[in-house]
Amino acid sequence: MPAKLYLIPVPLGPSDYLPVPEQVIQVVHSLDHFIVERGKTARRFLKDWKTPVPFQEMTFFELNKRTDLAELPSFLEPALKMGKSIGLMSEAGCPGVADPGAAVIEMAHAKGIEVVPLVGPSSILLALMASGFNGQCFGFEGYLPIKKGDRQRKIKQLYAQSKKEGRSQIFIETPYRNMAMLEDLLAQLPKHCRLCVAADISLPSQYIKSQTVAEWKKGELPDLHKRPTVFLFLA
Repeated sequence: MPAKLYLIPVPLGPSDYLPVPEQVIQVVHSLDHFIVERGKTARRFLKDWKTPVPFQEMTFFELNKRTDLAELPSFLEPALKMGKSIGLMSEAGCPGVADPGAAVIEMAHAKGIEVVPLVGPSSILLALMASGFNGQCFGFEGYLPIKKGDRQRKIKQLYAQSKKEGRSQIFIETPYRNMAMLEDLLAQLPKHCRLCVAADISLPSQYIKSQTVAEWKKGELPDLHKRPTVFLFLA
């Protein structure tokens, strides 16, 4: 059979909290070449999934912000020259979504390698599902600007778009800046705007809450410091 690039979803926390489907495990057990963000993280999940292939017989290509893009073609050589299928794994969630794996996926299409997305957890979709916001018109913005002034202007732009189109706006932040993001949202969004905060999705410490900005301001804010969090709002 022709070699394929499998997009392998990874749990959003330890594997015992939200296991991946059995069919994903079966695919993983058939592979010995992987493209990953960090080898250490990938090995941990492969160990949890009881992969039958010893680690010393596996090949790991690391794809992250330090990777030279000139190296990417070599990552697909096992498929092109050896006929070996390859697994692409993110640090958490689905490869290619808020994840550097998209570059490899694009290249696989260009080289005629079949791309096979597998079912698994996506913090973005899980947060949207739980928010109660518009699931037919939504946009994911990734990370908003780091500088406070730029970030505040972006929030206002996203609100205007949400108000005009009825669009749910979804974005994330580096965990140690979560509280600054929440404070800016409460300062820049109108009191009637609905805001959802979804932290530690699928974990025992999960926190998901949707309410108006006015209601958020009345209560005690959650401690989001260093907790993976998805923010959503709807005008």
